[in-house]
Amino acid sequence: MTVDWLKIGLAQRDLQDMEGALDALERAVTEGPTNPIAAFAYAQVRFETGRDAVAAFERALGLDPGNPQLIRTYAAALAAEGETEQAQSILLETLAQHPQWLDGHKSLATLRVATGQRESFDESFQRAIAALPDSLSLRLAHIHLLSTAHAWAEARACVARAHQTLGPSRGLEVARVSIESEGGGPLSDDPHLFDAVADWADPGLDLCRVRHALRLGNPEAALARAKPYVATPHARLFWPYLALCWRLLKDPAEIWLDGAASDYVRSIQLGLSAAELSELATSLRALHTAQAPYIEQSVKGGTQTDRQLFFRPLSIVQHVRDKIQKAVATYLADLPAPQSGHPLLGPPRDRPILFEGSWSVLLKSGGFHSVHTHPRGWISSALHVELPSTDDVGPEPAGYLQFGASPPELNLGLGASHQVAPQAGTLVLFPSTHWHRTVPIVAGERLSLAFDIREPA
Repeated sequence: MTVDWLKIGLAQRDLQDMEGALDALERAVTEGPTNPIAAFAYAQVRFETGRDAVAAFERALGLDPGNPQLIRTYAAALAAEGETEQAQSILLETLAQHPQWLDGHKSLATLRVATGQRESFDESFQRAIAALPDSLSLRLAHIHLLSTAHAWAEARACVARAHQTLGPSRGLEVARVSIESEGGGPLSDDPHLFDAVADWADPGLDLCRVRHALRLGNPEAALARAKPYVATPHARLFWPYLALCWRLLKDPAEIWLDGAASDYVRSIQLGLSAAELSELATSLRALHTAQAPYIEQSVKGGTQTDRQLFFRPLSIVQHVRDKIQKAVATYLADLPAPQSGHPLLGPPRDRPILFEGSWSVLLKSGGFHSVHTHPRGWISSALHVELPSTDDVGPEPAGYLQFGASPPELNLGLGASHQVAPQAGTLVLFPSTHWHRTVPIVAGERLSLAFDIREPA
């Protein structure tokens, strides 16, 4: 009987058994050397596990040279192996041939920001729009990138130029009002700002409407806009805002959702020795090669590692991963009884524990995490690995992990409802829908490991 090693490898990858996946996919490539899918999958898993992957991608490209997804990941592998100029060159060359390749533009912009080239991060978009001035999709993707980077003045200018060239369109109007609301423009406090797109149903736009209503001091309107989404696939975008609305309205539903003070926030000692923490710190520091955080990240004054940390075949990382999976299982077992419809308590707890993402953060002097949530996760975390000295960190609560504080740009004035003092070797678990932040450290460095647990289906 013929064994389908490609199918086995892809199944193992889905189960996050990356070493098993790599072994099976290597067999698939050996037995089917001209199979482009097997070649791509093998290169991809090498890349995802932090191994050298450039040669494998080049073999895959020889079988499927026009695959844009393959080219994009090949460029990422080059950058990961220190060949950032070649990575940019390949992306620029491909974009010159395919100027409407939106994922390629985003990949190049992300790479440039991470390598300290913020001043020219959107250059490829500018070139493509100059070549194809009538492309609305290009212009909207460029505007979205600038908005994600909070380059509000540039985003407004792009909207104005697009309107002048292309005339009015629904997409440009949505972009305009979103930028006016989020970017602190002269119309940011206009209660009628969204009237022109009142009939447009879109989760992203409705999220802007919710934030706008909260900023204007109208939690009732925000609640009415957000609540219908709890029964949709977009619920995790809106649960954090429901918590803000209910808290402002003193509605007991807020306690139902987030729990009292520390009900769902748990600190767990992983039992790591000083030697293990030191080994983990050394391994993590070696992975912090970026010069700046990525555009969409909450990290301020520090860096975050790329790719899934827990997929890397580093013995100390895998040791910590095993301990974390056991800690998460204990956390789940200790939660209150299941409650249908609740974002933390509703999903089944008897499924395999899979990671939606895992990474390390290195904060430097003045560094912190801004207020945020994790809409792609179910349970989120912080494992403190190395902390500044007492003298360097600053007076309490410097360096603390805080929960419940509202995003400052919404001007709600809601302070933290709970906080946790960081301790090396202590894992903090909490619902991904909880608003959280870290208080800036004064000096020194704060090294941590974090992950999101995937919501089980």
